[in-house]
Amino acid sequence: MDLRSYQQRSRATAHYPDAGANPIYPTLGLCGEAGEVADKVKKVLRDRGGVFDDAVREGLKAELGDVLWYVAQLATELGFDLEEVAAANLAKLASRAARDVIGGSGDDR
Repeated sequence: MDLRSYQQRSRATAHYPDAGANPIYPTLGLCGEAGEVADKVKKVLRDRGGVFDDAVREGLKAELGDVLWYVAQLATELGFDLEEVAAANLAKLASRAARDVIGGSGDDR
C-alpha cells in the first residue's frame, strides 16, 4: 500500500471533534501512541532482557499502526500529502548525509 492510499482510506475512520479543522486532537493522539510504543519497548528491557519475541513484535506493530494513523490524520488536518511529507523527509536526510551532518543536533543542520 502506498502512503497516499493509506492517508485517504484512514481518513474514513477519523471520527473526532471537529475533524477537518482540528490539528490538536491528532497531535495529542500521536503523542499518546508514541508513548505506548516507548512503554512497550521499556517493558521489553525491564521484563524480557531486551528480547523482542513474536508476541512483543506484533504488539509493537499494532502500536506503530496507531502512530501512523495519527500522523496521517495530522498531515491531513494541516493540508499535507503524506507522500510529500515522506519524500521531503528523505530529501532532508539525503542532504544531511551528503554534507556529513546526519549526526548531531539542530533542525537546520
